[in-house]
Amino acid sequence: MTGPGEAPGAVAARLTGRAVTGLRPLTGSVTEVALDGGTVVVKDAGEPAAARAEAAGLDWLAAAGPGAVRVPLVLGREGRWLVTERVPEGRPSRAAAVRFGRALARTHSAGAEAFGTPPPGGTADAYIGLAPLRNVPGGDWPTWYAEHRVLPYLRRAADDGTLRSGEAAVIERVCERLPALAGPAEPPARLHGDLWNGNVLWGADGDVRLIDPAAHGGHRETDLAMLRLFGCPHLDDILTAYDETAPLAPGHHRRVGLHQLFPLLVHAVLFGRSYAEQALSEARRLLID
Repeated sequence: MTGPGEAPGAVAARLTGRAVTGLRPLTGSVTEVALDGGTVVVKDAGEPAAARAEAAGLDWLAAAGPGAVRVPLVLGREGRWLVTERVPEGRPSRAAAVRFGRALARTHSAGAEAFGTPPPGGTADAYIGLAPLRNVPGGDWPTWYAEHRVLPYLRRAADDGTLRSGEAAVIERVCERLPALAGPAEPPARLHGDLWNGNVLWGADGDVRLIDPAAHGGHRETDLAMLRLFGCPHLDDILTAYDETAPLAPGHHRRVGLHQLFPLLVHAVLFGRSYAEQALSEARRLLID
């Protein structure tokens, strides 16, 4: 079993059965490990539940079927450690973006059992970045989104003082109006769940891979809204190819801010006031429109 001070190389050697020939730190928690016969990525997820949730999410996305967006293969998991294949990185291109948009549409179309359902083998208590994420199956999307995505982070931001007195009520009013704001009902989609540009890996082979998922059953517009929120190379090409493959419901442009409330509040909890102000701005716009 892994010990508290164990090195990534030892983990990779044990879980793959291959000798280590080199190490290269990528971030504080992620290390590239060269092995006899190949290279892998070793991630210290911090605790076993986080590693389990991430591995289950990658496996679930990988099982979305032919033409779906690709993810690194999970090669091993033990305790808080996760070992995946190393994908050689390339440059963003319009052609890769078009393929990515089409593939993402197919991943979403693979579906989920319910809104909020975790991937098979995953956990109800998961994470989005460093923030806890509760995956609890629900019924209709507006009720589930308010109860399990917006309100938990709104309350924490208010308790921490990131949202000032009276400001939380603005976002609470949006939650009350969610049935009218949500647009046409859609079936649960198979979401990556943390789809910002940093989790989009442009492969040297011309295909995008998605990493670090917070996968669950959700509304497909949520993934697209997060991709818009933090920007992405060739974003217009991605969104156009997506819409051509799986046309979005009428009015989807007006709902972008609604779906961005969740990641903005998560970032407000993790990183502070500026994201709370963005969330408030979107909430006020939604109440006016």
